[in-house]
Amino acid sequence: MSPPEAESALWQDGSYRYARAQASPNFGQRPASACIDLIVIHSISLPPGEFDNGQVQRLFTNQLDWDAHPYFQSMRGLQVSSHFFITRSGQLWQFVSCDARAWHAGESSYRGKSNCNDDSVGIELEGLEGGLFEPAQYETLASVCAALMCHYPITHLAGHEHIAPGRKQDPGPGFDWPRLQDSLGLPPKCFPATP
Repeated sequence: MSPPEAESALWQDGSYRYARAQASPNFGQRPASACIDLIVIHSISLPPGEFDNGQVQRLFTNQLDWDAHPYFQSMRGLQVSSHFFITRSGQLWQFVSCDARAWHAGESSYRGKSNCNDDSVGIELEGLEGGLFEPAQYETLASVCAALMCHYPITHLAGHEHIAPGRKQDPGPGFDWPRLQDSLGLPPKCFPATP
């Protein structure tokens, strides 16, 4: 556990010091009974397979031009957010305070609890569902996960595919769970069972 002064240097009102902030209007209060004990890892690119174009940031801030690409028509009017987004180069963005409820999980259930948005922190990795991720993304992901675990009572990490099986498939088979586990030095019980 970090000393209180180190923790306060990293966090202020749920905002992480090393993230580039861009506020999303898509969030709400967590229930009073919520215990922030889960990190949910996602993958996203807009349009699919296109990177570093600012479209994900526009989606999370309700600024996406629905007519800019045919794929966006399938998402028209969608209001979603994640706490964090990690680009292919490892740059970290934050859209919602971790003290608040971001809209990333949707209908979900994990470790006997439903509505995972209530008690989780959502982290989106720029990438294709099932595709590979960059070393810089793993480095940033491990850093922010470690910081979250020092500040919140995180005991589990899972993918969107694990909390919404059959409905979601990200981050998918290209995500290296053993690499993340090794980086964080956590026991297998903290992670989803993998085949």
